Formats: sequence, C-alpha cells, structure tokens
Amino acid sequence: MSTVNGIEPSVPPSGSGCVECDKVGGWWFHLRRCAQCGHIGCCDDSPDKHATAHFHATGHPVIRSFEPDEGWFWDYTTSQLYESGPDLAPPVSHPEDQPVPGPEGRVPADWAETLR
Repeated sequence: MSTVNGIEPSVPPSGSGCVECDKVGGWWFHLRRCAQCGHIGCCDDSPDKHATAHFHATGHPVIRSFEPDEGWFWDYTTSQLYESGPDLAPPVSHPEDQPVPGPEGRVPADWAETLR
C-alpha cells in the first residue's frame, strides 16, 4: 500500500517507547506514533516533545496516539484532530502494563511539577 496523506498503514511502530528518550535515558508523559514511518515519539506535554520534533525534521504530517484505548489522529499541517482513521499495523499502543508516565525507573519523583 502506498502512502496516502501521510499515512502508511502497513508500517509497524518503531518500538514501545520514545526512540530519542530511550537513546538518552529520558522519560515521557504520553506517546505518539508517526502514521507514515512508525516513529514513536513523546507528546508535547513531555519534557522533550520528540513527536513534534520528528514532524519538523521529516515533514511527516500525521501522528496517532500510541496510548492504549486511544485511536485519534492529529494532522500537524492542518492542526486538525480526527477521532479515528485507518487501521495501522500492530501493535496500536504501547504495552498496557507500561506505566504512564514512563518508562518505569526513569520518571523523576517530581514529574508532575516538571510538566507545569
């Protein structure tokens, strides 16, 4: 299947956590999945906002929530939220036993203060 409007349904996610946070030992609040290449990045409420940085670096316009029981999409180019969209290659979320914020062992005790 070819890429249509920044969505490539056959591409699996890059992993179960934020690619960049995992490289440097960082942490995230929520995770987002690039609907074009599968890159997993942290949300804009996370300290490093890697999902949005991925959009700016690549131009890949659409993300999907990578949280359990969430299926919404966001288009950066139109600032439009879509409550649903095409099915993407599994898995569609991080493991349900993965804590939020996460990952376990890297979230500072004062994480809520950090996000204010």
